[in-house]
Amino acid sequence: MNNYFSIDRIHWIYPILMSLIFSTSLQAISFSAEETQDTQKVLTLQQLAEVTLHNDPWLAGNQYTEESIKDLSISASTLPDPKVTLGLNNIAANSFNFSQEGMTSFSIGLSQNIPRGDSLALKKQQLELMGSQYPYQRLNRKALLILTSSKIWLEAYRAQQSIELIEQDRGLFKQLADVAQVSYSSTAGRTRQQDLIRAELELINLDDRLMQLKQKRDMALKKLLEWLSDYSVDQYNSRSLDATQLSLAKTLPDIKMLNSALYQSELPIKPEKLYPYLADHPAILSLEQKIKASEKGIELAKQKYKPEWGLNAAYGYRDHDLLGNTRSDLFSVGISFDLPFFTANRQDKQVKSAINQSESVKTEKWLAIRQLMAEFESTRYKLIRLNERRELFNNKLLPQTHIQAEASLTAYTNDAGDFAEVVRARIAELNASLEKLTIDVDRQQSIIELNYLFMKQPMNMIESAVAQGEK
Repeated sequence: MNNYFSIDRIHWIYPILMSLIFSTSLQAISFSAEETQDTQKVLTLQQLAEVTLHNDPWLAGNQYTEESIKDLSISASTLPDPKVTLGLNNIAANSFNFSQEGMTSFSIGLSQNIPRGDSLALKKQQLELMGSQYPYQRLNRKALLILTSSKIWLEAYRAQQSIELIEQDRGLFKQLADVAQVSYSSTAGRTRQQDLIRAELELINLDDRLMQLKQKRDMALKKLLEWLSDYSVDQYNSRSLDATQLSLAKTLPDIKMLNSALYQSELPIKPEKLYPYLADHPAILSLEQKIKASEKGIELAKQKYKPEWGLNAAYGYRDHDLLGNTRSDLFSVGISFDLPFFTANRQDKQVKSAINQSESVKTEKWLAIRQLMAEFESTRYKLIRLNERRELFNNKLLPQTHIQAEASLTAYTNDAGDFAEVVRARIAELNASLEKLTIDVDRQQSIIELNYLFMKQPMNMIESAVAQGEK
């Protein structure tokens, strides 16, 4: 009886399982074809970076600010405009007769102030140093844009590929539910009602996971539209551009690691070894220029101890006297300067203020260095653990879950296993595949985060290792 039961069960289960595998493959192909057909714009990580850098209005605004500072530096190095004075001097008040008094004259004068010491040259140099920050600020901004947009792209990719994995396995679980239904309805089967309910429940859970993943994918794609909304870009010039019009590349990028020698050991890296790498970061170089500008501010403040000079010259015209005799015209020349005697509450305080300002900027630099070092160490250890997990999944966990799933299905087919175990094994295999995808995506995100710390040019952050022959 048991032999007949097993043979009979195989007789009706085997064709269903074969059709299961075949139909699941067809669904995967159909799903891929449908996605390709519906996709209007396939967005790669490289394309996203290029469009993001092209569309950012902050970069243009920063460029305008730099040009403004450059113009100010030229203006600051120029002497102040001379002053012209016109005067009617010492005219008789009783008659207002220009010829009555010998002291009466019409004068025209010219005066020129000369700023203190080297203040003009120093102010020009200070503004030039302030302007030299902006190229580094733009470089850092570009790197941050690529970092942010790339991480969002990878989140969308994770959701997109997870959806594809679940869609492929959903057909398998649907077929398992059909097998359970047939077995439950057959007198030869021994499937229990709870097995049928379990299969249907797993389908519902998969549908829920699909909806959650689609929500995450759509939200990530919507965020990407922030950088894809420049209508001057030909391939993204539609004002009705929507997340549904975008699809991501199917292949996960393999990003080249910059300064890969720093990741060969798990031991902490000494700050003095790491500092030369981070000192060339655009954010740090920008602060260096800011420090130099503040140091020029100290020199500029010290010029207040020097006098401000003034030169003046005047020519006075006198009319003939009442008898018709000519009078000599008058010419005057003079010099003026201030005396900085009361320096304790003015010049001394101005210099001290400039020194404090410079020291404040230096603390900004060291704070930024510490933040970059901490970010490096935390992300480096995260990457090390991700690499370990990746190796574990590739070499052990994924093969074992697949073997377990196949073994449980074979055992159930041969009337030696439980239906619930088949479902659990398939769910475990699916979860392992999804977790492996998460590890791969997290790994690429970590590499981009580390590349941000060492990049010379922003696009180096997402440079493919395949193109470099390192894969």
